[in-house]
Amino acid sequence: MAHWLVKSEPFKWSWDQQVAAGAKGTFWDGVRNHSAKLNLMAMKKGEQVFFYHSNEGLEIVGIVEVIREAYPDPTAEPGEPWVVVDFAAVKPLPRPISLKEIKANPALAKMSLVTSMRLSVQPVTDDEWALITKLGGL
Repeated sequence: MAHWLVKSEPFKWSWDQQVAAGAKGTFWDGVRNHSAKLNLMAMKKGEQVFFYHSNEGLEIVGIVEVIREAYPDPTAEPGEPWVVVDFAAVKPLPRPISLKEIKANPALAKMSLVTSMRLSVQPVTDDEWALITKLGGL
């Protein structure tokens, strides 16, 4: 199974809102970048994903799970190629991990969050996943 990271500006969609969506979860819309779209399309049901607060907070705050694989984005204009994936909250990180901390850790220097900062849906390696979950108290 692969691991991923998705970014959301908390004023648009926060971790608390994701948690409030409950087990039924919600779709992840608004992706308008082809690389991010391809990452959404590669996600498989059951895979786990870091939930990152961008612009405000700049930290990984929780873990969500893919509960429905890619399907057409209902917010896209007709004929546009965008997709969504449904996520449900799994658990918060007991200790959120900041971008500053990630950048300061040599073991995370090649993480997409550092090298492709603008990409809103990113792959996370198994080693990166293991280190961040450990640092975050899981």
